[in-house]
Amino acid sequence: MKKAAVLGTGLIGGSLALCLKERTDMEVHGYDSSAESVRLAEASGVVHRGHTELEPAVEGADVIFLAVPVGSAPGLLEWLAGLPLKPSCIVSDVGSTKGKIVEHAGRLSRLGATFIGGHPMAGSHRSGVQAASSLLFENAYYVLTPIPATPLSEVQKLSRLLEKATRARLVIMDPAHHDRVVGAISHLPHILAAALVNQVADYNASNEWFHRLAAGGFRDLTRVAASDPVMWRDILLSNREAVLDLLEDWTEGMRRIREAVHNSDAGRIEGFFRRAKEAREGLPERRKPGMIPPAHEIYVDVPDIPGEIAGVAHLLGEEGINLRNIGVMENREDRAGVLRLVLNTEEEREKAEKRLKAGGYQVFTSE
Repeated sequence: MKKAAVLGTGLIGGSLALCLKERTDMEVHGYDSSAESVRLAEASGVVHRGHTELEPAVEGADVIFLAVPVGSAPGLLEWLAGLPLKPSCIVSDVGSTKGKIVEHAGRLSRLGATFIGGHPMAGSHRSGVQAASSLLFENAYYVLTPIPATPLSEVQKLSRLLEKATRARLVIMDPAHHDRVVGAISHLPHILAAALVNQVADYNASNEWFHRLAAGGFRDLTRVAASDPVMWRDILLSNREAVLDLLEDWTEGMRRIREAVHNSDAGRIEGFFRRAKEAREGLPERRKPGMIPPAHEIYVDVPDIPGEIAGVAHLLGEEGINLRNIGVMENREDRAGVLRLVLNTEEEREKAEKRLKAGGYQVFTSE
């Protein structure tokens, strides 16, 4: 495989192109309808060569990635079907829904290439090619959803390339199963967050204290409601059946807790929260064999003053401890913040806990 074409040079496409460019011997071409995005992709070294015309970008390509919004992917696939692609070419996408695009590709007999659906489950608060990073996918899930008739050798070829380039953890999954799982853990939460924000905004129209007091937990819970509305419109429409089923289940769950509150059923209410607490606490440990191992996490109380996060990172760096992820769970003026630190191994977690406690920090192993 000597040439890769990445169609779409935003955050995901740019990061994927950079992974391929840095970690393989492939010549990486980028395509975007925006001449400015192409210019930035070339200038920042994300691609070897950029194009605003599709045909020269994909000519002779061994692998093509559709790094465009889910609403645009089917049309781009149709466009590719009209071009003379290499017979051995593999085409994949990066969309967060798989059923529609896989079904569309399966019907597209004119496509002279093998289509394998893909979904790198990674992202960033930043956007655009300027935010591209070859570390974006490292240790993240990268789901592949091949058409049933796809030769195993082609799936393996793409898997090996992506494992080498992205350092992600490849998972093969049925498209419908993928869409239900991602619908439940991503699409439904986005709907609920937006609905909650809209409900509070309606209340705030007649009483501004709803927004004045909306901080901390409310902001954390509804953070995803600030996502791109057009993108989420297209995602929900492309995952329509799964989302409708999930909303039915959610509505029934809300009906049951409403009934418990209406009847002052203390036992059912407590059971509702207890089950959620136990399930939430069990998430890291209850992975099936063969899937990504549990995260090794610790939580650290830090005062809300400049330099504290850097101080924690410095202490761990002195011990040669590598952080897989770090997040601020709570950070308010005059209150302690909570850092969530994710380590690669249980040995590193124990070592980090010991070092931070010796440094005077309060460390916890659960939220």
